[in-house]
Amino acid sequence: MDDGRIVVSALTKHYRGVTAVDDLSFTVEPGRVTGFLGPNGAGKTTTLRMLLNLVMPTAGTATIGGRRYLDLPEPDRVVGAVLEASSAHKGRTGRNHLRACCLTTGLPLTRADEVLDLVGLGPAADRKVKGYSLGMKQRLGIAAAMLGDPQVLILDEPANGLDPEGIRWMRQLLQGLATNGRTVLVSSHLLSEMQALADDVVIVAAGRLVRQGAVADVLASMGGDHRVRVSTPETEKLTAALAGAGATVTADGPGSLVISGVTAAAVGDTALAAGVPLHHLSAESPDLEDVFLDLTHAKAAIR
Repeated sequence: MDDGRIVVSALTKHYRGVTAVDDLSFTVEPGRVTGFLGPNGAGKTTTLRMLLNLVMPTAGTATIGGRRYLDLPEPDRVVGAVLEASSAHKGRTGRNHLRACCLTTGLPLTRADEVLDLVGLGPAADRKVKGYSLGMKQRLGIAAAMLGDPQVLILDEPANGLDPEGIRWMRQLLQGLATNGRTVLVSSHLLSEMQALADDVVIVAAGRLVRQGAVADVLASMGGDHRVRVSTPETEKLTAALAGAGATVTADGPGSLVISGVTAAAVGDTALAAGVPLHHLSAESPDLEDVFLDLTHAKAAIR
């Protein structure tokens, strides 16, 4: 095995005439957190299942460190994955669930307590899983994924059910793992959290890749869509003046306008020249949610 790089190449999956994943290709690099983003039905979970050989692809390949998951000699020591939060037996304690996992993979039982402490479940180790909250089950799933101290971590919606403190904890954990050279692939609908967590993003829609790159580069690619927000008691007069300057103006409540197509300085100059008082003016750069919606809206609508 090489460095834990994930390579998805021309991956395709058909289900009874429906194409869930369509000629999808992307890479996930070690030492970085990569966010895997897409609308519902975009094929994210199907892609992760094919990567883990839980679903056989119709065409294409998905490799981890240059090999299929099935061909890894000790997969649990190479890849840790969480696709569901509630896979543990409800009648077992958290510690016994992890000890059972240790037995099936040949790991020492002491590893169960180590990962329980890692995810903050040490005090709840002897409680039955049926009494765990959804957030605690998410932590238990991550603990199970970390048992083999894997090079690669694959998580599907890991922040589901976590409170703000839990989300911050997960962010710090995953970023720390990536800093130590691990490959971290995370699927999530929490776009604001992905912007804070991820180094790179892979955005898919209708089973196809629509954008891949560093978060900063993806946001910069939308630079022409920066907006300016103003408050003024003379919205009609300012709207007319800005229209003459080639701006696009949208009302956003009484006395408030959102402007695109011109810079904040140009808005201020236009208002001054027109004799329009401004009570507020601010420039707004697009965030990951803006980029995501812009890139996926048309393709998502097709499905």
